Amino acid sequence: MKEAHVVNVPHGTPRIYAIGFVLSIILTAIPFSLVMAGALPVVALIPTIVLLAAVQIVVHLVCFLHLNRSCELAWNLTAFTYTLVVLVILV
Repeated sequence: MKEAHVVNVPHGTPRIYAIGFVLSIILTAIPFSLVMAGALPVVALIPTIVLLAAVQIVVHLVCFLHLNRSCELAWNLTAFTYTLVVLVILV
């Protein structure tokens, strides 16, 4: 019988998940509090929210989806990069 090719995909530790969770809460609470307090003018608020959203996307990719530069996940990183290029072109 033919054996399936198994790739050892690294899984996160509880510590990594906790760090990602805490960072996600912080990166959500900061823009929320800036909007609710009216701390910044709209011209500065929108870029700040977009920047913090981009940082949160990176946190999710690294901590929860385990996207890194390892050889085992090269195709995932390639597919993600292609998706980003297409989104930049279309948007």
